[in-house]
Amino acid sequence: MNPGGSTTLLRLTELTWREARAAGADAIALLPIGSQEQHAAHLPMGTDTLLVTAVVDRAAELLAEAGPPVVRLPALPYGHSPHHLFAAAVSLSAGTLGAVLADILRSLTESGFHRVMIVNGHGGNDEIMRLAVKEHALRAEGAFAACSYWSLGEAPENPGHAGRYETSLMLTAHPDLVRTPIEPHRPVAAPPLFNAPPHPGLTAERHGEWARVGGMTDDPSTARPDPGELSIRATELARAIRAFAEATAPGAI
Repeated sequence: MNPGGSTTLLRLTELTWREARAAGADAIALLPIGSQEQHAAHLPMGTDTLLVTAVVDRAAELLAEAGPPVVRLPALPYGHSPHHLFAAAVSLSAGTLGAVLADILRSLTESGFHRVMIVNGHGGNDEIMRLAVKEHALRAEGAFAACSYWSLGEAPENPGHAGRYETSLMLTAHPDLVRTPIEPHRPVAAPPLFNAPPHPGLTAERHGEWARVGGMTDDPSTARPDPGELSIRATELARAIRAFAEATAPGAI
Protein backbone atom coordinates (compact mmCIF):
# COMPACT_ATOMS: atom_id res chain seq x y z
CA MET A 1 0.00 0.00 0.00
CA ASN A 2 1.29 3.45 -0.91
CA PRO A 3 -1.22 6.03 0.38
CA GLY A 4 0.92 9.03 -0.55
CA GLY A 5 1.15 8.22 -4.25
CA SER A 6 -1.49 5.64 -5.09
CA THR A 7 -4.68 6.57 -6.89
CA THR A 8 -6.51 3.41 -5.80
CA LEU A 9 -9.42 3.78 -3.40
CA LEU A 10 -8.25 4.01 0.19
CA ARG A 11 -10.63 3.48 3.11
CA LEU A 12 -9.77 5.28 6.33
CA THR A 13 -10.97 2.32 8.39
CA GLU A 14 -8.35 0.07 6.79
CA LEU A 15 -5.34 2.42 7.11
CA THR A 16 -2.84 2.57 9.94
CA TRP A 17 -2.38 5.97 11.53
CA ARG A 18 0.90 6.50 9.70
CA GLU A 19 -0.73 5.60 6.40
CA ALA A 20 -3.58 8.00 7.15
CA ARG A 21 -1.13 10.81 7.95
CA ALA A 22 0.76 10.15 4.72
CA ALA A 23 -2.43 10.05 2.66
CA GLY A 24 -3.65 13.33 4.13
CA ALA A 25 -0.79 15.23 2.53
CA ASP A 26 -2.26 14.79 -0.96
CA ALA A 27 -5.55 12.88 -0.82
CA ILE A 28 -9.05 14.31 -0.52
CA ALA A 29 -11.01 12.86 2.38
CA LEU A 30 -14.54 11.95 1.28
CA LEU A 31 -17.26 11.84 3.95
CA PRO A 32 -20.64 10.44 2.81
CA ILE A 33 -23.57 11.43 5.06
CA GLY A 34 -27.08 10.03 4.93
CA SER A 35 -30.02 9.36 7.22
CA GLN A 36 -32.21 6.73 8.86
CA GLU A 37 -35.80 7.68 8.12
CA GLN A 38 -39.07 6.52 6.65
CA HIS A 39 -39.11 6.02 2.89
CA ALA A 40 -42.76 5.02 2.48
CA ALA A 41 -43.71 1.34 2.58
CA HIS A 42 -41.34 0.04 -0.09
CA LEU A 43 -37.87 1.44 0.69
CA PRO A 44 -35.67 0.83 3.75
CA MET A 45 -34.89 3.38 6.44
CA GLY A 46 -31.29 3.63 5.28
CA THR A 47 -32.09 4.52 1.66
CA ASP A 48 -30.26 7.86 1.74
CA THR A 49 -27.14 6.32 3.31
CA LEU A 50 -27.15 3.40 0.89
CA LEU A 51 -27.51 5.60 -2.19
CA VAL A 52 -24.88 8.18 -1.27
CA THR A 53 -22.47 5.36 -0.44
CA ALA A 54 -23.12 3.76 -3.83
CA VAL A 55 -22.50 7.04 -5.66
CA VAL A 56 -19.32 7.83 -3.69
CA ASP A 57 -17.90 4.35 -4.24
CA ARG A 58 -18.60 4.45 -7.98
CA ALA A 59 -17.06 7.91 -8.25
CA ALA A 60 -13.98 6.70 -6.39
CA GLU A 61 -13.69 3.80 -8.83
CA LEU A 62 -13.73 6.27 -11.73
CA LEU A 63 -10.89 8.17 -10.07
CA ALA A 64 -8.82 5.06 -9.39
CA GLU A 65 -6.87 5.23 -12.66
CA ALA A 66 -6.28 8.95 -13.13
CA GLY A 67 -6.78 10.41 -9.66
CA PRO A 68 -6.87 12.54 -7.68
CA PRO A 69 -6.25 10.23 -4.71
CA VAL A 70 -9.12 9.99 -2.24
CA VAL A 71 -9.64 8.47 1.18
CA ARG A 72 -13.16 7.25 1.80
CA LEU A 73 -14.47 7.67 5.34
CA PRO A 74 -17.24 5.46 6.74
CA ALA A 75 -20.62 6.97 5.95
CA LEU A 76 -22.31 8.94 8.72
CA PRO A 77 -25.63 7.05 8.83
CA TYR A 78 -27.66 9.59 10.83
CA GLY A 79 -28.94 12.95 9.67
CA HIS A 80 -31.41 15.71 10.42
CA SER A 81 -34.81 14.05 9.93
CA PRO A 82 -37.35 15.44 12.42
CA HIS A 83 -39.86 15.84 9.59
CA HIS A 84 -39.96 12.04 9.22
CA LEU A 85 -40.65 11.24 12.87
CA PHE A 86 -44.39 11.17 12.11
CA ALA A 87 -43.65 7.62 10.92
CA ALA A 88 -40.14 6.55 12.02
CA ALA A 89 -36.66 8.02 11.96
CA VAL A 90 -33.46 8.27 13.97
CA SER A 91 -32.83 12.00 13.81
CA LEU A 92 -30.10 14.34 14.99
CA SER A 93 -31.03 17.91 15.79
CA ALA A 94 -29.58 20.55 13.49
CA GLY A 95 -27.23 21.66 16.25
CA THR A 96 -26.06 18.13 16.97
CA LEU A 97 -25.43 17.31 13.30
CA GLY A 98 -23.56 20.60 12.88
CA ALA A 99 -21.46 19.78 15.95
CA VAL A 100 -20.73 16.24 14.71
CA LEU A 101 -19.61 17.54 11.32
CA ALA A 102 -17.50 20.24 13.00
CA ASP A 103 -15.80 17.58 15.13
CA ILE A 104 -15.14 15.33 12.14
CA LEU A 105 -13.71 18.20 10.10
CA ARG A 106 -11.54 19.30 13.00
CA SER A 107 -10.33 15.75 13.60
CA LEU A 108 -9.41 15.27 9.95
CA THR A 109 -7.56 18.58 9.85
CA GLU A 110 -5.59 17.78 13.00
CA SER A 111 -4.87 14.30 11.61
CA GLY A 112 -3.13 15.79 8.60
CA PHE A 113 -5.82 16.11 5.92
CA HIS A 114 -5.72 19.40 4.07
CA ARG A 115 -8.73 18.80 1.80
CA VAL A 116 -12.12 17.35 2.74
CA MET A 117 -15.35 16.93 0.77
CA ILE A 118 -18.69 16.05 2.37
CA VAL A 119 -21.07 14.23 0.02
CA ASN A 120 -24.69 14.25 1.16
CA GLY A 121 -27.56 11.85 0.47
CA HIS A 122 -30.42 13.46 2.44
CA GLY A 123 -32.11 16.78 1.75
CA GLY A 124 -32.48 17.66 5.43
CA ASN A 125 -28.68 17.69 5.83
CA ASP A 126 -27.89 20.03 2.96
CA GLU A 127 -27.93 23.45 4.61
CA ILE A 128 -26.31 22.13 7.79
CA MET A 129 -23.35 20.53 6.04
CA ARG A 130 -22.72 23.59 3.86
CA LEU A 131 -22.67 25.81 6.96
CA ALA A 132 -20.29 23.36 8.68
CA VAL A 133 -17.86 23.59 5.76
CA LYS A 134 -18.04 27.40 5.68
CA GLU A 135 -17.46 27.72 9.41
CA HIS A 136 -14.59 25.23 9.47
CA ALA A 137 -12.77 27.11 6.70
CA LEU A 138 -12.80 30.18 8.95
CA ARG A 139 -11.05 28.27 11.74
CA ALA A 140 -8.66 25.90 10.00
CA GLU A 141 -6.19 26.01 7.14
CA GLY A 142 -7.10 23.83 4.19
CA ALA A 143 -9.85 23.55 1.60
CA PHE A 144 -13.28 22.11 2.31
CA ALA A 145 -16.26 21.37 0.06
CA ALA A 146 -19.78 19.98 0.25
CA CYS A 147 -22.41 18.77 -2.20
CA SER A 148 -25.52 16.64 -2.42
CA TYR A 149 -25.01 13.85 -4.95
CA TRP A 150 -28.10 14.75 -6.99
CA SER A 151 -27.19 18.46 -7.30
CA LEU A 152 -24.12 18.21 -9.55
CA GLY A 153 -24.00 18.78 -13.31
CA GLU A 154 -27.29 18.44 -15.13
CA ALA A 155 -29.20 17.56 -12.00
CA PRO A 156 -32.74 16.15 -11.94
CA GLU A 157 -35.26 18.96 -11.59
CA ASN A 158 -36.66 17.53 -8.37
CA PRO A 159 -35.49 14.13 -7.08
CA GLY A 160 -38.34 14.01 -4.57
CA HIS A 161 -38.56 11.56 -1.69
CA ALA A 162 -39.36 7.83 -1.88
CA GLY A 163 -40.81 8.41 -5.35
CA ARG A 164 -39.79 7.41 -8.84
CA TYR A 165 -36.24 8.82 -8.69
CA GLU A 166 -35.03 7.30 -5.42
CA THR A 167 -36.85 4.05 -6.09
CA SER A 168 -35.23 3.73 -9.52
CA LEU A 169 -31.78 4.23 -8.00
CA MET A 170 -32.49 1.71 -5.24
CA LEU A 171 -33.72 -0.81 -7.84
CA THR A 172 -30.28 -0.37 -9.41
CA ALA A 173 -28.04 -0.29 -6.34
CA HIS A 174 -29.95 -2.50 -3.89
CA PRO A 175 -32.87 -4.23 -5.66
CA ASP A 176 -33.10 -6.83 -2.91
CA LEU A 177 -34.11 -4.14 -0.41
CA VAL A 178 -37.03 -2.74 -2.43
CA ARG A 179 -40.33 -4.20 -1.24
CA THR A 180 -42.74 -5.26 -3.94
CA PRO A 181 -45.33 -4.75 -5.13
CA ILE A 182 -44.68 -1.02 -4.95
CA GLU A 183 -47.87 0.71 -3.96
CA PRO A 184 -48.76 3.72 -6.15
CA HIS A 185 -48.76 7.17 -4.63
CA ARG A 186 -52.25 8.07 -3.50
CA PRO A 187 -53.49 11.28 -5.13
CA VAL A 188 -53.66 14.22 -2.76
CA ALA A 189 -55.62 17.44 -3.07
CA ALA A 190 -52.45 19.48 -3.48
CA PRO A 191 -48.74 18.67 -3.72
CA PRO A 192 -46.75 19.21 -0.53
CA LEU A 193 -45.88 22.86 -0.07
CA PHE A 194 -42.19 22.14 0.57
CA ASN A 195 -41.93 20.26 -2.72
CA ALA A 196 -43.91 22.74 -4.85
CA PRO A 197 -43.40 26.24 -3.44
CA PRO A 198 -45.86 28.86 -4.70
CA HIS A 199 -43.07 31.05 -6.10
CA PRO A 200 -39.64 30.20 -7.59
CA GLY A 201 -36.85 30.57 -5.05
CA LEU A 202 -39.22 30.58 -2.09
CA THR A 203 -38.79 28.11 0.78
CA ALA A 204 -42.21 27.27 2.17
CA GLU A 205 -43.20 24.82 4.89
CA ARG A 206 -46.55 23.82 6.40
CA HIS A 207 -47.19 21.71 9.47
CA GLY A 208 -48.32 18.13 8.81
CA GLU A 209 -47.42 18.00 5.10
CA TRP A 210 -45.31 14.83 5.26
CA ALA A 211 -48.01 12.85 7.01
CA ARG A 212 -50.64 14.23 4.63
CA VAL A 213 -48.80 12.91 1.55
CA GLY A 214 -47.96 9.55 3.12
CA GLY A 215 -44.21 10.07 3.34
CA MET A 216 -43.54 10.29 -0.40
CA THR A 217 -43.61 13.16 -2.85
CA ASP A 218 -44.46 11.39 -6.11
CA ASP A 219 -45.53 8.04 -7.55
CA PRO A 220 -42.87 5.31 -7.08
CA SER A 221 -44.82 2.62 -8.90
CA THR A 222 -43.46 3.80 -12.26
CA ALA A 223 -39.84 3.31 -11.13
CA ARG A 224 -37.55 0.98 -13.06
CA PRO A 225 -33.85 0.16 -12.56
CA ASP A 226 -31.84 3.08 -13.89
CA PRO A 227 -28.12 2.24 -14.02
CA GLY A 228 -27.63 5.15 -16.41
CA GLU A 229 -28.71 7.74 -13.84
CA LEU A 230 -26.60 6.15 -11.12
CA SER A 231 -23.64 6.27 -13.48
CA ILE A 232 -24.33 9.94 -14.27
CA ARG A 233 -24.42 10.83 -10.56
CA ALA A 234 -21.09 9.04 -10.01
CA THR A 235 -19.52 10.65 -13.07
CA GLU A 236 -20.62 14.14 -12.01
CA LEU A 237 -19.27 13.55 -8.50
CA ALA A 238 -15.93 12.36 -9.92
CA ARG A 239 -15.79 15.53 -12.05
CA ALA A 240 -16.52 17.67 -9.00
CA ILE A 241 -13.77 15.95 -7.02
CA ARG A 242 -11.29 16.49 -9.87
CA ALA A 243 -12.27 20.16 -10.14
CA PHE A 244 -11.91 20.61 -6.39
CA ALA A 245 -8.50 18.92 -6.50
CA GLU A 246 -7.29 21.14 -9.33
CA ALA A 247 -8.56 24.33 -7.72
CA THR A 248 -6.88 23.51 -4.40
CA ALA A 249 -3.60 22.01 -5.65
CA PRO A 250 -0.36 23.61 -4.41
CA GLY A 251 0.33 26.67 -6.51
CA ALA A 252 -3.28 26.94 -7.76
CA ILE A 253 -3.72 30.31 -6.07
